[in-house]
Amino acid sequence: MRDDDKTVVMPRHRRAAPVSVQPLIVRFRDAQGHERVRQFAGAFVIGREATCDVRLGEDIVSRQHVEIRPHGDTWLVHDLDSANGTFLGGSRIQEHSLQDAAQLQLGADGPVVWLEIPGRVRDEPVVATGTRDTAADVHRFIDPGYTGPMGDHTRMVRHAFEQAKQQQSRNYLYVIALVGMVLVGTLGYAVYQQFQLEQLESLTVDIFYNMKELELQVAKVENAALETGDRRQVAELTAMRAQLTAMESRYDTYLDKVGLFDQDMSEEDRLIFRVARIFGECEVNVPKGFTKEVKAYIAKWQSSSRLARAIKRARLNGYTPIVQEVMLEHYLPPQFFYLALQESNYERQIVGPETRFGIAKGIWQFIPTTAERYGLKTGPLQEVRRYDPRDERFDFEKATLAAAGYLRDIYTTEAQASGLLVMASYNWGENRVRKLIQKMPENPRQRNFWELIKRHKIPEETYNYVYYIFSAAVIGENPRLFGFDFDNPLAPAEQAANTTPGFSP
Repeated sequence: MRDDDKTVVMPRHRRAAPVSVQPLIVRFRDAQGHERVRQFAGAFVIGREATCDVRLGEDIVSRQHVEIRPHGDTWLVHDLDSANGTFLGGSRIQEHSLQDAAQLQLGADGPVVWLEIPGRVRDEPVVATGTRDTAADVHRFIDPGYTGPMGDHTRMVRHAFEQAKQQQSRNYLYVIALVGMVLVGTLGYAVYQQFQLEQLESLTVDIFYNMKELELQVAKVENAALETGDRRQVAELTAMRAQLTAMESRYDTYLDKVGLFDQDMSEEDRLIFRVARIFGECEVNVPKGFTKEVKAYIAKWQSSSRLARAIKRARLNGYTPIVQEVMLEHYLPPQFFYLALQESNYERQIVGPETRFGIAKGIWQFIPTTAERYGLKTGPLQEVRRYDPRDERFDFEKATLAAAGYLRDIYTTEAQASGLLVMASYNWGENRVRKLIQKMPENPRQRNFWELIKRHKIPEETYNYVYYIFSAAVIGENPRLFGFDFDNPLAPAEQAANTTPGFSP
């Protein structure tokens, strides 16, 4: 921390604090996790809004969450009717007068802000008048530096104390030596165990990404075989898929040894890791905080009937088995079913807004140029925001085949077999996102959605888009676990996928 971070801040548009109050030191962590220190001499506001004197970016923090202002010779903490509350010592407060250092928490699970009044200490217990001064006795009897008057009784007590202390020191040495030996042995074993686990995790990750590399090679051979019809390439493809299946089995074995899915893991977390694997991400490499973020989007689905209505609409119109079959034929996860749901809610005649790329139409929301590149005729009303039965983007079967081809092309090239990167590309516009993706290393280990958002700033719409699809897919694995009144719409596809070489749900 730099010295210049600690400056006295006089909040804008507020009066200075009375002379009788000490300045208040405020410590907090910014969005990058760096500790910041501010010192205030007058009232100030903490919140998420840019105009706040102390700004915290977490969603749990209200725009203007809490005000802290001088009050007599101390400071008063006043909650500004925040949505998630202000907590002090685990208890929710509305208003509280600071007596000494305090730790505020904004929301039950929110960020912490430390408050300190310089020079203010907690009151010490007072010795009642007329009682023996126990502290003075202790000082005279046991303090080695005591040079005051000593009588025989005092000398006797000090001598006895010194002998007891020497014997106690010898006993402590024996105990410390024994405990030290045990700790060294235990620590050594723990270090060895940790080293073994890290080695096993590293090997497991290596197997996974070698498997993804092979999957991309299989895709290239498959594309060549489709173009040429060469039987030798078809035979090579069969052998490579058998090798891929063996690698998947080996990966699962090592994943079990790593012990990622221990007994303490909730069923919700297990499903989140499962869907990450389905979309081409390594479970061992799932970043911290990802499950919490997914659950936040699951909560958004739970607060609306949109998911249930869209799945019912897809089922009644017979769309679900079409998506399942076409995706599996293209060696893609059938869970891309939820991408179309996010695009259109499975409304057959849906027409998107007018953009500089044209008007998106149909359940897969193709713009004209992409639709034509993948074999769809756009019809005479392509520049009009109206449903057109002559536009093949409204032909669900043809549009789904085109969508699978488009998704497969992104999946096996720029996205490097990362399903989440495919989603980002589909939403944000292939030209813009592909330029960013192409700047990343060309291998599955370093080219995925998490690396993308770590290296580049992407639109909030695209971030939400990916998490909405992913969280919907998690819910779809076991809807009733999350409080929905329907069954897994992709259950038949799950069974088919388990018997399909080269695809591991």
